[in-house]
Amino acid sequence: MLKKIRVGVAAIFWACITLLFLDFTGALHGYLGWMAKVQFLPAVLALNVGVIVALVLLTLLFGRVYCSVICPLGVFQDGISWLGTHKSKAPYKWHKELKWLRYGVWVLFVAALIAGVSSFVALLAPYSAYGRIVQNLLQPVYLWGNNLLAAISERAGRYTFYSKEVWIRSLPTFIIAAVTLVVIVVLSFKGGRTYCNTICPVGTTLSFFSRFAMFRPVIDAEKCKHCKACEHKCKAQCISISKEAQKIDYSRCVDCFNCLDSCKFGALEYKFAWRGGDSSAKPQNDNNDNGRRAFMAGTAVAIGAAALKSVEAKAQEAAKKVDGGFAEVLPKHAPEREIPVTPPGSKSVKDFYSHCTACQLCVAECPNGVLRPSTKLETLMQPEMSYDKGFCRPECTRCSEVCPTGAILKITREEKTQYHIGTARVNLETCLSATGESNCGNCARKCPVGAISMVEHDGAKVPTVHEEICIGCGACEQYCPVRPISAILVNGKYQHV
Repeated sequence: MLKKIRVGVAAIFWACITLLFLDFTGALHGYLGWMAKVQFLPAVLALNVGVIVALVLLTLLFGRVYCSVICPLGVFQDGISWLGTHKSKAPYKWHKELKWLRYGVWVLFVAALIAGVSSFVALLAPYSAYGRIVQNLLQPVYLWGNNLLAAISERAGRYTFYSKEVWIRSLPTFIIAAVTLVVIVVLSFKGGRTYCNTICPVGTTLSFFSRFAMFRPVIDAEKCKHCKACEHKCKAQCISISKEAQKIDYSRCVDCFNCLDSCKFGALEYKFAWRGGDSSAKPQNDNNDNGRRAFMAGTAVAIGAAALKSVEAKAQEAAKKVDGGFAEVLPKHAPEREIPVTPPGSKSVKDFYSHCTACQLCVAECPNGVLRPSTKLETLMQPEMSYDKGFCRPECTRCSEVCPTGAILKITREEKTQYHIGTARVNLETCLSATGESNCGNCARKCPVGAISMVEHDGAKVPTVHEEICIGCGACEQYCPVRPISAILVNGKYQHV
């Protein structure tokens, strides 16, 4: 019964979080957005104390239920491992904990979190990894299906659906998502929860608390017949059955309850059993002491990481020079910016990148195609704004509504106009009005806040930007007819408010 309840709740969580990343209308976020905010690392970065305390208490009470029910990547691995055991029929076996790898990765992750190496943090965060997989690999398929329905509806004279452009926002992020998927599928198919118990930093963090879980699977040594049925069903490979001892490593147990259903002799029971260390026929005090030391050290370092996290915002290379050529048929290219443009609602470039886990939820939800993953090494996979596909419309606050980490604060439409995320700059060498090729003025006409005026300069009317008014929405850059690089570009501001 416990396993059925766990599987049912996990399936609901997984399906709903997947739909959050697939949905491009924003309709589901009002109902399901809280599921993203209860993920462990986003809650830590958002300093959401209530969620952090709740997840720690949940782990202290019932073990690593978070990993088997709430974490979408964990539930996804369960599905793959289920296919693996049914296809190959190969049973799982006890494997000794790879401490050097498990804690080595965790130390590197915490160090990266403190030092602000956001690319490494984003690469290992389980919720973010799953989000990138869905946004880069599944959402295009979802959009193609939507576009097919839109075409059918249009032929029937109905407009229930509308078409969406399908394109790769960032090739490096797409490749990373594909490689991550392959690695996780291979590890899960062959070894169950290998990724969770050797690589995942969230799983390792929670393992410090799960050692002391009040409720846990317990082996009755007198009833155990050493048949190893439970060991063969344990996808965490944390149960060891021998004639000398029966042992469960609670730091790796994810409470999937497979072992409970496998035992035919009633030797396994999920019950109140509050004590440190591993489960065995003969508890050892050394294990208890090691567990307590790991708990104290892990708690101290985790708290320190949350308090000291920071990232250095670096200026980018100078804006790319263009030859001034005009070719209407050429598509726009995203230029290199001196300072990256981050979304309205982010306090500053530094604050944004120190909180963002690159989960891609804001990228998936952006209706204007403005947000996309960065290709720069220091901010790899984290979103930045680009205006070659559209501009940031003043009435849209979608990204601020969906961000679970606090990287983008929730703002109203009125508050959005107070965020000056960047400033436009005119390149008079390529501007059509300045060169006398035409009386363009598109940027001045399209600016939603009236920050651009046409003024006399050397016998021609050229655009001038009023920096105190410009909010950096990118409408001028998007509507500029110069190709492939617009004659007016938006550079970000380090500080927004």
